[in-house]
Amino acid sequence: MPARAYFVTGTDTEVGKTYATCALLSALAAKGRRAVAMKPVASGCTVNAEGELDNEDVLAHAAASNVSAPRAVVNPYAFLPPISPHLAARDADVIIDFNHLRQNLDTLRGMADVVLVEGAGGWLAPVDDERTMADMASALGLPVILVVGMRLGCLNHALLTVEAVLASGARLAGWVANQIDPDMRRAEENLDYLKQHIAAPLLGFIPHGGRAEKGQSNQVQILEPRLETLMQ
Repeated sequence: MPARAYFVTGTDTEVGKTYATCALLSALAAKGRRAVAMKPVASGCTVNAEGELDNEDVLAHAAASNVSAPRAVVNPYAFLPPISPHLAARDADVIIDFNHLRQNLDTLRGMADVVLVEGAGGWLAPVDDERTMADMASALGLPVILVVGMRLGCLNHALLTVEAVLASGARLAGWVANQIDPDMRRAEENLDYLKQHIAAPLLGFIPHGGRAEKGQSNQVQILEPRLETLMQ
């Protein structure tokens, strides 16, 4: 049976997609599943001692995963400037090839039970002047996991993103709430509202300051019965 794979997107940039991805990786590994992540496009990289481009999201994925995969497979496109990936790719005269991404995803599916593909930015963040992360998810044929950054305004952002995901024809497999604002008022009531209005399971909750790397995922509340839905 081919590995399950999901596209992880967010209500915005900096809402905790990587924390959520790492938390899910750790939880899946703890259930005895081979879990690995893919970051198709990453910008804001640094050069390591071997002259390779390191990205902190990719390194976090590797630490939380229990599958060792080549860097070029898990992160096919990496750019130095900390700018929107579509601008970084344009400056480097690189075209993001969706066929190449599919090949890499197929490779990872042969190595794991579950593959989490983390996008950059939000659902409609551009890949280039014509395509978006939504187009990438569609080209890869993946259901979606949405990470909601819990802060003032998140209800509108979350429901608009859910609407856009469904309008694209993608399936919303679940969502993760990440409390990025420690002082958010009535946070529990906002979370309850989203539970009532998002027709997909809440997979987990990340408290403010929660870390999701290997060995620290106990701070992240992954709802195990719902985690099972990702493996069916």
